[in-house]
Amino acid sequence: MSDTVNSLLEPGMLVRNPSADDWGLGQVQSNINGKITVNFEHIGKVTLVGSQVNLAQVFDKT
Repeated sequence: MSDTVNSLLEPGMLVRNPSADDWGLGQVQSNINGKITVNFEHIGKVTLVGSQVNLAQVFDKT
């Protein structure tokens, strides 16, 4: 995903960080001005810069 696709993420969407798979499944909390706040299963709430991370949207939690 590129920063452009990250900009389409909305609160409630499920994502994973492929470069940190051990973080687990995350739920987008906010996406404001390129800063994406996600609550991950294993590390909690993290704010990421969309241009520096490629989040993958999850459509099936299994």
